[in-house]
Amino acid sequence: MTPVVLKLGGSLAASGRLRTLLALVARARRPVVVVPGGGAFADAVRETQQALGFSDEAAHDMALLAMHQMADAMIALEPRLLAAETLVGIARAWSSQRVPVWLPAALCAGDRLIPRDWSITSDGLAARLAERLGGVELVLVKSRSVRRTASAKTLARQGIVDPVFPAIVERADLAWRVLGPGDEKALSDLLAVTARTTRRMPMQRRRAARSTVGAAHGRGVARAR
Repeated sequence: MTPVVLKLGGSLAASGRLRTLLALVARARRPVVVVPGGGAFADAVRETQQALGFSDEAAHDMALLAMHQMADAMIALEPRLLAAETLVGIARAWSSQRVPVWLPAALCAGDRLIPRDWSITSDGLAARLAERLGGVELVLVKSRSVRRTASAKTLARQGIVDPVFPAIVERADLAWRVLGPGDEKALSDLLAVTARTTRRMPMQRRRAARSTVGAAHGRGVARAR
């Protein structure tokens, strides 16, 4: 199946949806690589930049590391998830039936096709990763709903995606979509998520359990008599 680059926005952690979405991702049968948003960690970079006044280039590098922090949190929540820094690392994770979570700093270092400032966020970085992988679909999971017919440029004007995102998806001719609250079923179908199964008691244990229940019932009848 065609792999999916799945960006999970950092705001999902604050909204309480992140654990549910990660549980779906962990059961995916389709190859998927997760691109984490920076969330509160990136917000801390913005606040610190305002307080100290360092450059946008430094803030960009720190925001990448904020994505690494969110990736660490995601990996700690789901054991099937695995950190991956490179395209080779992502492919290796897929071959071992793991779900890679992309740590962007290594691939973004020296990448002249992305700016080193706040004009690009994890949205644009997810699109750039999809461009570099080639032959993949791109899905952004947000904390707000958007019209499916909205163009990338419209979403950028509305501040839903970053200003660089439209140029990348157009240049790479990417198949992309945005999912919001209530779209868990759509995401589940997209990732070919395996259904949860109820663990059945082994036959010997079921027989023993029935015997125990039967014996207890017999004792109860005898006492009643």
